[in-house]
Amino acid sequence: MYLGHFSLREAPFSITPDTDFYFAHEGAQATLNTLLVALRSGEGFLKVVGELGCGKTVLCRQLLKTLQDECVTAYIPNPDMGPDDLLLALAAELGLKVSHRQHRHQVMTTIGRCLLEHAVHGRRVVVCIDEAQAIPVRTVESLRLLSNLETEKRKLIQLVLLGQPDLDTKLARPEIRQLLQRITFSEYLGPMASGTVGDYLRHRLARAALSEHTDLDIFEAEAVRHIAATSAGVPRLVNILAHKCLMLAYGEGVHRVSMAHVKLAAVDTPGLIKPLRGPARWWHWLRGGRFRQSTAVRTAGEVYE
Repeated sequence: MYLGHFSLREAPFSITPDTDFYFAHEGAQATLNTLLVALRSGEGFLKVVGELGCGKTVLCRQLLKTLQDECVTAYIPNPDMGPDDLLLALAAELGLKVSHRQHRHQVMTTIGRCLLEHAVHGRRVVVCIDEAQAIPVRTVESLRLLSNLETEKRKLIQLVLLGQPDLDTKLARPEIRQLLQRITFSEYLGPMASGTVGDYLRHRLARAALSEHTDLDIFEAEAVRHIAATSAGVPRLVNILAHKCLMLAYGEGVHRVSMAHVKLAAVDTPGLIKPLRGPARWWHWLRGGRFRQSTAVRTAGEVYE
């Protein structure tokens, strides 16, 4: 819609976890560095807990991308499954041919042989389990059994759990405390610092730029500060607000995002640190495919001020 207007080749603020747009803000890079050091040191079980929308999945994919040339990697995006299905999913990720008709012990044996073969050839196997807070308690035993796979010298498999804070609550349950004791490194991924949001916006615009002549200073300083404040530095909320602001600026035919645009976009965005009251009619279409601000700008300003 607004790509040509701002000289962009693709949408810069999509909420899909695209590693091309990975932004190494202080918290994310510190977490990634810890994971890399721990995995390269042979640690068997790691955990990352992050708030909703703070970039756990893109961090996970960046980790796998970084490791792809030095070890065998596997990714399980949705572990909400029974213990047998989790093992089957892992086997499939490792390229193994197994059947639902096989007993759990047989599947574990097949996985174990595969891991041992990789170890013999000096290949480490790293498995990342995203949305780990969704793992049923009865499935946690499968993870414990996997963590038992080792030689006298090293772990045959390294597991990284990434999840929302509910993951810590689940792991604290008495019946699965054995798994908690096996986690050697735990990291927390939080929002970006408010002073980082401007760099984040420029970074994503640069990655989406059509050419070196693309203007990266679309967001006025006051608009950046307001996005940082209302989003509390949560990347997903920053992306949503920024996308809507670009739509509004395009609708007006301008090339700068102002405070008024941010206020208007915030009216229609739930989950903000300062949710707005009032109508959600933040834009409407006009003939010719463009749109303009409605009276919600005034309303938003009155609520915020």
